[in-house]
Amino acid sequence: MSETPRLDAELLMAHALGTTRESLLLRHLDDPVPATFAPLVARRRSHEPIAYLTGIRAFWTIELQVGPGTLVPRADSETLIEAAVDHFTGRAPATILDLGTGPGTLLLAALDQWRGATGLGVDASDIALDMARANAVRLGMADRARFESGNWAAGVAGQFDLILANPPYIATGEALPAEVRDHEPASALFAGPDGLDDYRIIVPQLPRLIAPGGAAILEIGSTQADSVAALLDGQGLSVTLRRDLGNNPRVLIAT
Repeated sequence: MSETPRLDAELLMAHALGTTRESLLLRHLDDPVPATFAPLVARRRSHEPIAYLTGIRAFWTIELQVGPGTLVPRADSETLIEAAVDHFTGRAPATILDLGTGPGTLLLAALDQWRGATGLGVDASDIALDMARANAVRLGMADRARFESGNWAAGVAGQFDLILANPPYIATGEALPAEVRDHEPASALFAGPDGLDDYRIIVPQLPRLIAPGGAAILEIGSTQADSVAALLDGQGLSVTLRRDLGNNPRVLIAT
């Protein structure tokens, strides 16, 4: 069962009524229950993510369309944007690269933060890229964001002021909640026996991509700081750790 049943019910009812949760609680508590509500509850009982059921997820300062085939944006991943804001205090990155962009989560959040920047999002999933492009259009960023299919940065040329990446980092076979395991794409979650397979691909690509004064900011699992930092150090990069709001190691900043 869900750990937040009341919140889930409110979000699903608001979605069924075509309103916001806030408006539901203030103005619509006496409205008739729409016929679409019960099917949504049934799907939630099978652990389907709320974001898939409503089709939207708030992240940083934007709202993204999400759905099956893409990773649901997590609040912990906002730590990457927070780290980027701190790194670029007093100036703004002009060029941004998002490796494993999914529905455009990190790239579009960064482009909303820095309205003069342009960026490239790369992903191996056509489903994710289609959703990212649709999000860019809906958010009015299609002229500043482009998206390409690729194996991380293998086909990417040039340098970028800011590189963001939230790669898969869960060890194969690690237990996950049914909501994640049964619904979100395994290719966006699992990365080999130790969860480091994709870092071993990405990290050697970074030195040629980071522009002078720039930074690569990577999300990590809470137990992976030392292992990923060692990979970055092996490429001659300086590394700083940043923790999330739960005080867990969450981000490595490489310069």
